[in-house]
Amino acid sequence: MADLFLQKITFKKDEVENLNKYPFNIDVIKNFTSLELTSPVTFLVGENGVGKSTFIEALAISCGLNPEGGTENFMFSTRETHSNLYEYIETNHFQRKTKTRFFLRAESFYNVASEIDNLAVGGYGRNSLHECSHGESFIQLIQNRFTEDGLYILDEPEAALSPSRQMTLLCLIDELVKQNCQFIIATHSPILISYRNGQILDLNNNFKPINYKDTEIYRTYKIFLDNPLDMQHRLLDVEEE
Repeated sequence: MADLFLQKITFKKDEVENLNKYPFNIDVIKNFTSLELTSPVTFLVGENGVGKSTFIEALAISCGLNPEGGTENFMFSTRETHSNLYEYIETNHFQRKTKTRFFLRAESFYNVASEIDNLAVGGYGRNSLHECSHGESFIQLIQNRFTEDGLYILDEPEAALSPSRQMTLLCLIDELVKQNCQFIIATHSPILISYRNGQILDLNNNFKPINYKDTEIYRTYKIFLDNPLDMQHRLLDVEEE
């Protein structure tokens, strides 16, 4: 097994009082027992609503990170919407000590950028992150804040990024892996999950490991891009000209 910060995640199901109550009634959570991480980069994939964000949020909190994002030192809260799943997630953190940890999620990144300004950190770059576009602020943060020996948990980072910037992120991830970092990423991006030697876990099938070209993400994009006009005829019920 790789020398990872985080190698095993366990769900303490026997301590849950009511498995029929949210979030424990989500199928992927209800059927979850434990998970072995085998790569410095692990991707969680699955359809909307399957439980990716719920799971990765609980994982981040169990690792001592703020539910809305940031490092272990970010203590702000704008609205508590996270579930109590984290109370039942056990991790073996850490087999080796991290220099830093960061939870980056697209939906609450504005709040994190504001907290960075409040802390007078300087935007992790020359300017406030609010002075950049959404996508550029993501990249600026990663370039200036993500350092060696770090554990980084990302929730759908592609939401802010163009395809070319997703490729930039792929390069940054690779550079950081070479500096002994570990990533756990929930995503819908066919670009990101193409990362060499990445571990892809399919939450549609209870965290089953899956090959890149077998993922629903890859297959759907390929079918559409191979023949977009035909797909539009099918989707929009338009007769062929």
